[in-house]
Amino acid sequence: MNNSQIISVINQKGGVGKTTTVINLATALSYKNKKILVIDLDPQGNATTGFGLSNGENAKTIYDVLNGQSNFEDVIKDTKIDNLKIVSSNVDLSGLEVETANEGRRAFLLKDKIEKFINSEKNIYSYIFIDCPPSLNLLTVMALVTAKSLIVPLQAEFFALEGLSQLIKTIDRVKEKLNPELNIRGVLLTMFDKRNKLSSEVDAEARKFFSNKVYKTVIPRNVRLSEAPSHGAPVLVYDKNCSGSKSYISFAEEFLSQESIMESAA
Repeated sequence: MNNSQIISVINQKGGVGKTTTVINLATALSYKNKKILVIDLDPQGNATTGFGLSNGENAKTIYDVLNGQSNFEDVIKDTKIDNLKIVSSNVDLSGLEVETANEGRRAFLLKDKIEKFINSEKNIYSYIFIDCPPSLNLLTVMALVTAKSLIVPLQAEFFALEGLSQLIKTIDRVKEKLNPELNIRGVLLTMFDKRNKLSSEVDAEARKFFSNKVYKTVIPRNVRLSEAPSHGAPVLVYDKNCSGSKSYISFAEEFLSQESIMESAA
């Protein structure tokens, strides 16, 4: 099965809900019987621990794939959720930029490793989500080169849109030079507080700037959402009835409805 969609979840700003979005969108889709693979490409390994796995230094991780010590399929791990597997990460990954300094095709390292796997019989996944680090470094460029589409979480706070111009420039540069198929699939507003006028202003600005690329679903500020990672579980497992869970279920439905629109347009 080689029609897996590879989607990077990206924003160079930290604390905008990237990992939370990857974990909970992946979980919501797996509940809908989609086969999902998450690739943790952040040396902090938050997606790894967010699924209750260890990011200790003994485990085989994406770093072992990128430095040539393991095949991609050999580092895929189970999570506690049916239909959902992960390629974990840890702090070892932070050394990759220096270690590959002399490699000509280093921006394509991840793409080359994944493509071999995607075109093999071992690939059973509908969606492969890449959780990017909160910076515009080599790992982020690798994720941009590998993905066909991007989800950009955008926190509904002051300065949120300002930081995006740098990201858009990077995306455009990668698209022009390295990956012409890359596009922004959608912008997801996170940490939305409907009592706060600023949230509504950022919402309006984002919809003006990105027009129909902004998802109708917004992710609210929610205590259970921020508690869940410390329990090593997606919020949909930790508290399926909280507003955070309901919003990610709604987002997964909107995400899937995009597919039928994209298919009918094709």
